[in-house]
Amino acid sequence: MLRISAKDGRWDLLNEVEEISGQNLYACYQCGKCAAGCPLSFGMDLLPYQVIRLLQLGQGQAALEAKSIWLCVGCLTCATRCPKAVDPARVMEALRTILLRSGQVPAGMVLLPADVIAQVPQQASVAALRKLTL
Repeated sequence: MLRISAKDGRWDLLNEVEEISGQNLYACYQCGKCAAGCPLSFGMDLLPYQVIRLLQLGQGQAALEAKSIWLCVGCLTCATRCPKAVDPARVMEALRTILLRSGQVPAGMVLLPADVIAQVPQQASVAALRKLTL
């Protein structure tokens, strides 16, 4: 259960993500342009703006459980399309960092189904291995 910070009344996880990523998550107004350009959106359970929305609403546990944060390759297409200069790739990286620091690496993340692996760009495979070997 996430607790509200006494400092500013916002959720602790949101504060931590903003601190690690350097992003203002409240700048995102859910336009969806990040998802429209994402080369891996077809395989995501939650699109980048949906992950950010969960954080905005204080539903951080749901954001941390999203497989999308492990699929993001950090290609920055989302950041170039954002009209508010939010970088969802940095947010995804921050969420991965939080999970890795706490020792919570999702079981089976490397063992993706063969049909997904066949569609994933090589950059995604390299990025996934980098994420799991920090």
